[in-house]
Amino acid sequence: MIAVTGASGQLGRLVLKHLSILTHEPVRALVRSPDKAQDLVSSQISVSRFDYNDPSGLAEGLAGVTRLLLISGSEVGQRVAQHAAVIEAAKSAGVSFITYTSLLNVPNSSLVLAAEHIDTESILSKSGIAHAVLRNGWYLENYAGTVAAALQHGAVVGASGDGRISVAGREDYAEAAARVVSGADLSTRVMELAGDQSISLSELAAEISRQTGRNIPFQNLTEDDYAGVLMGAGLPEAFARAISDADRGAASGELYNASTALRALIRRPTKPVSTFVAELLSSA
Repeated sequence: MIAVTGASGQLGRLVLKHLSILTHEPVRALVRSPDKAQDLVSSQISVSRFDYNDPSGLAEGLAGVTRLLLISGSEVGQRVAQHAAVIEAAKSAGVSFITYTSLLNVPNSSLVLAAEHIDTESILSKSGIAHAVLRNGWYLENYAGTVAAALQHGAVVGASGDGRISVAGREDYAEAAARVVSGADLSTRVMELAGDQSISLSELAAEISRQTGRNIPFQNLTEDDYAGVLMGAGLPEAFARAISDADRGAASGELYNASTALRALIRRPTKPVSTFVAELLSSA
């Protein structure tokens, strides 16, 4: 049996979709609130309670599971303890293979968001369980708010300068995760997953301009000023500073990688920026 943590989230739901296409093996969707995830249930997919913050119940949720996709938690600052508890429960339950969604260019990244991934990868490497680490690049969907704000205010703002950022769609990463956790290769390995395309924010602004017929420039800010803009838009301070810190790293190339492993895994091109922008504009 395959199990997927965080299965009711945006990435998890897409992984389940691809697993239903790729394999006939039973899949257990692990979620914090099963009552709110009954739409996931099918003849192949069952739903079980799995709360990262309740370690005592994790092994039970993994009973009978041989392969686990550990989608990194969303509670920044708590993820190392949460992931460690899941990995320990997986050992107790006899899980033989774990796939983990990490961050591009770990462990050489200075991003605030990288620290917990670095620690989790270390825990995995010491666990004795065969595992695949998927170091995901930046999601195109991370720029949905950027595009919306650009349409409203007439500029793309950020703090990444001329830094190039490897981007792909969430569905690209979801399909890759589904293929790895359900695939024949159960060896321990690390994959840097970068989209076919890399962009700077000035190029994103140019693409929005091209598709809208408007002149939308890129306005490069300091890291602190960009965090202030994000907080002014309603983001919590910790989250805003994590995003502005990611832009700081992007400015020096920390969100760029020339790897073609993602395309090889999904056996097709990754989602282009032009398609992403067009989809946003059509739904605006």
